[in-house]
Amino acid sequence: METTTRGPIADLSQPGSMTTPAESLHQEGRCATDSLLGPKTKISIGTWNVRTMNEASKLAQVIREMKRYRLDILGVSECRWTGSGRQVSHDGSTILYSGHEDTHIRGVALVISKQKANTLLEWEPISDRIMKARFNSKHCKLTIILCYAPTNESDKEDKEDWYEQLQQAAAKVPQHDMLLIIGDMNAKVGSDNSNCERAMGKHGCGVMNDNGERLVDYCLNNNYVIGGTIFAHRDIHKLTWKSPDGRTSNQIDHIIINGKWRRSLQDVRVCRGADIYSDHYLVTARVKLKLHKVVPESQRRKQLDVTRLACPVTKQEFVLELRNRFN
Repeated sequence: METTTRGPIADLSQPGSMTTPAESLHQEGRCATDSLLGPKTKISIGTWNVRTMNEASKLAQVIREMKRYRLDILGVSECRWTGSGRQVSHDGSTILYSGHEDTHIRGVALVISKQKANTLLEWEPISDRIMKARFNSKHCKLTIILCYAPTNESDKEDKEDWYEQLQQAAAKVPQHDMLLIIGDMNAKVGSDNSNCERAMGKHGCGVMNDNGERLVDYCLNNNYVIGGTIFAHRDIHKLTWKSPDGRTSNQIDHIIINGKWRRSLQDVRVCRGADIYSDHYLVTARVKLKLHKVVPESQRRKQLDVTRLACPVTKQEFVLELRNRFN
């Protein structure tokens, strides 16, 4: 896999090349003091299949829409860049990308706003379908895994290999991190959440397909929650893809969070006004850190062992104590 690091550039549709081993971890700044998340800080994260960024001015369009919707981080599926690398645009946005070695197919990219670029700790290009980045925060770190899953019609082996790769990437995430898995999952999870309430809400769309079943099973096994299914919106703000003839729409792009931090996910919705000539809509999420309240030992309610009242002697002593105390 290739990697490139350059100075400011206007358009990144043709990244350069410098060979390094695949799946290498890039550490950006362990001493970074900027914080991405906080109890008083709300951030916006998006995911968007743009069909390609391998065209002149396409990156500029992506950044323009990102600014228009005030996104701090945007995950791009199907960017179609080759190799992997880190770039900085003229406006100061940082672009991390992971693509095929020599063919302009698939590919994922993470665009980070200038204001949040200094929160990046490390990132890892895993394949042309998966990459991972970790960000600094005061109370907990945030890890984002960006995905572009095989289509529902793909071979069973390709799907299983992809989920195995995703599982391996997620398994390396520190236990205390907030984890967001975002991207084009090509998965319809449907609206019926019977027996899978831990993984999804009742606000999904359509009927579950094979990819959707795989995604829900994956989330159940890992205690993840599919964000787009837990917020009540009109269908136009939940459906993420439309067919070329405009007759069919599906919810196949997702933002997923680990269950521990579910309360920190405040909203997930589709922004239909964002335009980049794609058949996918921009999906956005609002995240605000919700910390678990720690109750001091002295204030915790004591659990009473009522089973001891089954003993007649203990029961009699208890009744006598109550009479003496309240009479």
